[in-house]
Amino acid sequence: MTKEMIVSSNGHETMVAILEDDLVAEIFVERERHRGVAGNVYKGRVSKVLPGMQSSFIDIGLVRDGFLYVAEVIDTIEEFNKLASDDEDEPKGDSGRKGDRERAHLKIEELLREGQEIIVQVVKEPLGTKGARLTSHVTMPGRFLVFMPTVDHIGVSRKIESREERSRLRGIVREFREAHGFTGGVIIRTAAASRPKDDIVSDLEAFHTIWTEIRQRNESSRAPAVLFREQSIVSRLLRDLLTEDYQAIRIDNPQEHQRVLELVERIMPSLAPKVKLYTKPFPIFEEYGVQAEIEKALKSKVWLKSGGSIVINQTEALVAIDVNTGRFVGKKTSGRLEDTIVKTNLEAVKEIVRQIRLRDLGGIIVLDLIDMEDKKNRQKVYQAVEQELKKDRSPSKALQVSDFGLVIVTRKRVKQSLERVLTEPCPYCSGSGVIKSSSTICYEILSEVRKIGPELNGHRLLLRVNPDIARALKEEESDVLKDLRQSIGKDVTIKPDVQLHHEQFDVMAVEGGSGG
Repeated sequence: MTKEMIVSSNGHETMVAILEDDLVAEIFVERERHRGVAGNVYKGRVSKVLPGMQSSFIDIGLVRDGFLYVAEVIDTIEEFNKLASDDEDEPKGDSGRKGDRERAHLKIEELLREGQEIIVQVVKEPLGTKGARLTSHVTMPGRFLVFMPTVDHIGVSRKIESREERSRLRGIVREFREAHGFTGGVIIRTAAASRPKDDIVSDLEAFHTIWTEIRQRNESSRAPAVLFREQSIVSRLLRDLLTEDYQAIRIDNPQEHQRVLELVERIMPSLAPKVKLYTKPFPIFEEYGVQAEIEKALKSKVWLKSGGSIVINQTEALVAIDVNTGRFVGKKTSGRLEDTIVKTNLEAVKEIVRQIRLRDLGGIIVLDLIDMEDKKNRQKVYQAVEQELKKDRSPSKALQVSDFGLVIVTRKRVKQSLERVLTEPCPYCSGSGVIKSSSTICYEILSEVRKIGPELNGHRLLLRVNPDIARALKEEESDVLKDLRQSIGKDVTIKPDVQLHHEQFDVMAVEGGSGG
């Protein structure tokens, strides 16, 4: 698979597209005024302890308080140093938290109290009405290592199979820790395999500097305060994704190009010639077809090459994806409807997973595939889902519900979906996707007038309505206007007002004047 990274930056917004075999696979957006907070480390203050939920709310200076579960609470670095061990290859749990079982009996009210200050890290962006998900088990990824200051553990990725290489890398880390009195855990990433000692030491020196600065800021700051900000979106992606698979990194901003070039020269010098400054007057995202994919990703319906389609609907609770054959009816030579359905489902599965990654959909995702009678075909399509999901960096699982022809995918949600980032709820429908019809509004007006009729005291009626409703009352719903006049025994004046929402209307009593 060949890959390209396309970066568009205008000083206010940076957008990054990852292309796989010339198809847009992922989109990342970062705006200077609304930079993401995942990965940031804060000195927070406990605002509320919830014994019933074994969790707490932490004020970290954002609009909403963050959420901290009891399992994510530690008191001090020293406490975890006592609980941790460095004699294993792999960390326990998500970030090497050995000793959690010894603390399982502790309750949130025994660990935290309101007003207490605590160092926390954001592991999940605020989503909708939910605050950020927090942990006090801080982790900091580098190019070759992951630093965990709250444990004392050296782990090595299982993908590094050579015993000699594992021992060499672990020895480099131990030597640095002893020479610098450096505490904290380290996980050696797969990318560290065969890298020279200087590369590993460079990561360790950066971690040592960052953690020293965090502790100094912690001592001099009052909560809530930011102790550490995660790198820019481009730096993070280069750190986490850059491999020899990348054929080009194209950037349309000279300053960003220089920063990327310097970073790539440091972490992967062999790829430095592939960092290219885009200078054409045509927008870079349009040149490489990214803008068109973004526009498609903001629509619910996606057409397949065969003529079938998928329809994607996001709700607060889950994402529903429906597959339709559409214009695809198969070939005369296929002979069986089942063959047509299987072909459509297999094509849909590839596009569904691409759209999941592109739109960054998370949580529970229900795939409503076209029903197949043959059990082997159902299994074939399900295996295709699992195979495509292997391309996804976000942790995900698939479950087949054969009785209903459904496949349920759960995907870790870390940040807002592309739709939530690039759009806002429609001011007309408030995100529901529908508004009341003109006829419905006309009937509501009739009901309201009949209700207040006795209070008019013989006055005429002025209706202030949206122009669409004014037209409906004079044309297809003219009978409603007659009923209005009959119900009050007076004329009715209709005043169109473009400032009014489609569903909004004002009913007012007036004296004199002519009918509308």
